[in-house]
Amino acid sequence: MKLSELAVLTGARLEGPESTPDDIEITGAAGLDEAAEGDVTFLANPKYTPRVNTTHASAIYLNEEATTDRQISILRVKDPYLAYTRALRIFYPEPEFEAFIHPSAVIDPTAQVAEGKVAIGAHSVIGRNVQIGPGVTIHPNVTIYDDVTIGSGSVIHSGVAVRERTVIGERVIIHNNSVIGCDGFGYAKDEQRRWLKIPQAGRVVLDDDVEIGAGTTIDRASVGESRIGRGSKIDNLVQIGHSCTVGDDSLLCAQVGLAGSSHIGSRVILAGQAGVAGHLKIGDDVVVTAKSATSHDIPAGKIISGIPAFDNRDWLRSTAAFRRLGDIQRTVRDLERRMKDTDPK
Repeated sequence: MKLSELAVLTGARLEGPESTPDDIEITGAAGLDEAAEGDVTFLANPKYTPRVNTTHASAIYLNEEATTDRQISILRVKDPYLAYTRALRIFYPEPEFEAFIHPSAVIDPTAQVAEGKVAIGAHSVIGRNVQIGPGVTIHPNVTIYDDVTIGSGSVIHSGVAVRERTVIGERVIIHNNSVIGCDGFGYAKDEQRRWLKIPQAGRVVLDDDVEIGAGTTIDRASVGESRIGRGSKIDNLVQIGHSCTVGDDSLLCAQVGLAGSSHIGSRVILAGQAGVAGHLKIGDDVVVTAKSATSHDIPAGKIISGIPAFDNRDWLRSTAAFRRLGDIQRTVRDLERRMKDTDPK
């Protein structure tokens, strides 16, 4: 692909040392250190600027402010990382959909499968009254329980179990060994103080364009539904309890845990191993930093850190003070000693 074509497709403005930079042939995309001749690369973080001088790439995405003395073709964009992502999608597209049903797949006669328009791999099991839209790919060894609905263009990878009554939207991706719609963790104590299981009669709903990482579990609601909003992305090994809701375009990173009836707003980022206690509300655009945990509602737009979590700026000041506690203790003892030495008594 000519560099000028790539510039148009990724919304970039072309600059270059060559008199005819659009004659450069671009064959791939890679990071600064990995790029070879013919690749396009990018610079998003200024601390990596020195690597621009050593990269073997033929072209680079830079933002409007970035400069370089390197003789290299430049693609000017507002967001180099986004433009580079689009270039990757151009050079490494998803494989074309190919409809087939493996003879070892078990499909209940009551299931409604878009005829000639789905891919179902070996040893997958499709339960009663399941509805599967066109363009759906179900990889080998997937189990779809009864009364599940799967929207068009969705992809379910090997080892996934989709439990009863789950509703999956369009273009949803569920990675290996995730469990969608398992029983919520709900019990009541009886008169003998034994745990009595609460029936989990609800469902899970995954809206369009959701992606679920490997090994993640999403519990269905005891009544009503657990819902993941449109475009939200959930990493590997995340636990979402029963009756939780996640808004649109949120990110839940690895090992995040949501206790039951947590309500997460839109465009929220929960970083790795963050925890949210049950029955809490996290407002839109909140960021909870890694290994933090909150036991109270968080207003929209806040960045919080720590256990228990509080405002990130206060947390940064507190951790800076914590590192100086030894010096502060010595200073206090020295002041106490000096005060005793000057005490007239």
